[in-house]
Amino acid sequence: MNSKNKKTLKAIFDEPVRSNISWLSVEMLLRSLNSEISEGNGSRVRIALSNVRAVFHRPHPQKEIDKGTIKSLREFLIKAGVKVEI
Repeated sequence: MNSKNKKTLKAIFDEPVRSNISWLSVEMLLRSLNSEISEGNGSRVRIALSNVRAVFHRPHPQKEIDKGTIKSLREFLIKAGVKVEI
């Protein structure tokens, strides 16, 4: 995991919840964690990591994900056993 991915991971777990995290950064982070990413219908993206599965919606027309998605992403990463080094 490179420094940009570590920065994105830290941003996902920051309090209060941030609203300026781009989907592209999240997708790069998930790829660095060796997640399986596949396209679903429309803007859906299916993600599997450590036998944990989730479906997220790729944001459009904006690039940033909303706070609710960030909270769901946190839960997904915790269930998958991803640890944040602060």
